[in-house]
Amino acid sequence: MNNLLNKIINDTKIYANQGEVATYIPELSKMNKNISGIVVVDMENNIYSAGDTNIKFTIQSMSNIVTLILALMDHGEKVFDKVGKEPSGDPFNSLKRLTNINTHKPFNPMINAGSITITSMVKANNKEERIERIIKLIKDLSGNKDIEINMDVYNSELKTGDKNRSIAYFLKDKNILEGEVCDVLDTYFKQCSIEINCFDLANIGATLANDGISTISGKRIVPSEYATIAKAFMFTCGMYDDSGEFAVEVGIPAKSGVSGGIFCSVPNKMGIGVLGPSLDKKGNSIVGIEMLKILTNEKKLCIFN
Repeated sequence: MNNLLNKIINDTKIYANQGEVATYIPELSKMNKNISGIVVVDMENNIYSAGDTNIKFTIQSMSNIVTLILALMDHGEKVFDKVGKEPSGDPFNSLKRLTNINTHKPFNPMINAGSITITSMVKANNKEERIERIIKLIKDLSGNKDIEINMDVYNSELKTGDKNRSIAYFLKDKNILEGEVCDVLDTYFKQCSIEINCFDLANIGATLANDGISTISGKRIVPSEYATIAKAFMFTCGMYDDSGEFAVEVGIPAKSGVSGGIFCSVPNKMGIGVLGPSLDKKGNSIVGIEMLKILTNEKKLCIFN
């Protein structure tokens, strides 16, 4: 496996020139678009890696899976009274469908409107407790107790998050968002600014692939039914409005973030974490997708095989 991963890293580096790093969050524009890494963790906790796997980057919307799991643990499937289950077909930060439909309910928990709503549903007495719960679950899923927030990225998100503010205030006006808008957004910006690396992503993916049981500790982290729901949303909505093409080309549950990370969960087989900061027009890692295409083809990982 390590030989294959090293070959994948070498064969996909050229794709970085086809995109650019995210710039709408100024701090993300500082990332080197030519770095790339990949980690695979199987169900026996064997770890394989290649490339720039120890570089830290922010989790961004990959955190949506974590907040979805927390909201499900807090409310059960009543979560879906506020957020739908269908792919949107629109960019992740779009307001178009949200304002044009009768219910104004976000289409799914992976787009910004849905993820902000889900964050508001995480039970807590205050915003400090809410972000602490989110960080704790990421630590438990990844097995990394040293995870923390990158405050430079958080402050950058805070200064440039007006589109998310408009989404949140619209949701509040329609009685969908719970709690105070400013508090919810503060949590949302912080959760997106949590720092991880490829090993953390692979371990998160492996825990979900293992039906919610950590491959590191052997302890159940996520109830089985909620691990299943999380993987379903990863498969149908996890790659922004490119999720359908990714399902056809790669065929495994995955969630991307505009930092260039992608984590994948291959049921009963492995978790995968990749990094490639150069993004396509949909906001997905170009190198990351190419790495996953090769890996899934070589190892026949498509869930429909």
